[in-house]
Amino acid sequence: MKREDLADLAAFVTVARERNFTRAANRLGMSQSALSQIVRRLEERLGLRLLARTTRSVAPTEVGEHLLASLGPMLDQMDSEVAALSQLRDRPAGTIRVTTVEHAAKTFLTPAIASLLSQYPDIRVEMTIDYGLTDIVADRYDAGVRLGEHVARDMIAVRISPDIPMAIVAAPAYLARHPAPAAPRDLVDHRCINLRLPTSGLLNNWRFMEDGQETRVQVEGPLILNTIDLILDAALAGVGLAYLPLDQVQPKVEAGQLMSVLSDKLPPLPGYHLYYANRRNASPAFRLFVEAVRYRSRGGRQAD
Repeated sequence: MKREDLADLAAFVTVARERNFTRAANRLGMSQSALSQIVRRLEERLGLRLLARTTRSVAPTEVGEHLLASLGPMLDQMDSEVAALSQLRDRPAGTIRVTTVEHAAKTFLTPAIASLLSQYPDIRVEMTIDYGLTDIVADRYDAGVRLGEHVARDMIAVRISPDIPMAIVAAPAYLARHPAPAAPRDLVDHRCINLRLPTSGLLNNWRFMEDGQETRVQVEGPLILNTIDLILDAALAGVGLAYLPLDQVQPKVEAGQLMSVLSDKLPPLPGYHLYYANRRNASPAFRLFVEAVRYRSRGGRQAD
C-alpha cells in the first residue's frame, strides 16, 4: 500500500466517524475542501462510493460501513502504538479527551489541571460539556466525569469532588408574587425552571430529604433548559424557582439577587467521579491527569 493511500483511508475514517466534513477537517488540521477532495479521490481510485452526502449530513454507505468496521480498529491500534512512544520522551505529552458536565468542569476540573498544564506544556486536555451518559469507549473519550451514582460498574472510578450541596433559589421579585414554599409539596403551586437530561429525555428530578427518607420530585414550569448557567440566568430574571449547586448561587444570595428556600430539606448530591476503561498501558500524561484531579479531603487523599 502506498503511503498516500493510507493517509486517504485515515481521512475517510475520520469523516465517517464524525459524519461531518467540517468537524473532521478541524480534527485533521486541514481545510474542508481539501478533505472533500481526498475522499472523492479515494472513491474514484476504489471505484466505490463510500459516503452518502446531502446538504445537511454525511453518512457511510453500506460499503463505507464495512470499510470503517474493518479499517477503524487497525488505525486506532496504530494511533495507540504511536501514542505509546511518548513514554520514551522526557516530558509526558498527548491530548486527553474528557466528557463532563459544566459544573464539574468549571468548579473542579479546570482549577485542578491548571498547574498540570503549566508544568507539562506538551499535555493538552479537551473537555466536552454533555449531560448525557456518554459511552466513552464508543465515542473515543479517554475519560468521563459524572456523579458517582451514574458511573457504570465496569469502569474505574476516581472521586474528584466532595458531595455537592444544592439550593433552590428565586429572585426576590418572583417570591414577592409567589409566597415561598414551606414544604416540597408546595412546589405544585410554583413555576419551576427545569433541566432536560439528553440521554433519557426526562426532566431532572429535585431531591429532598424528609423524615430521614430521600424523595425525588418532578416539578413543572414554563422554561426547560439544558445548562445550569442558563437556569441561573433565568432565576435571576425572575422566571421562577431553580434547583442548582449551592456554590453557583451563594454569591448571588449574599448579594441579595436571589433568595434561598427549603434549604433544610435538600440533601447533597453524590460527588463527581472521573471514570475510564481499564487500560493497562495508560499514558504518562493520563496518569498525571488522574492524579491532578483526584479529590483529597482535608485529612489527606480520599479513597473511592
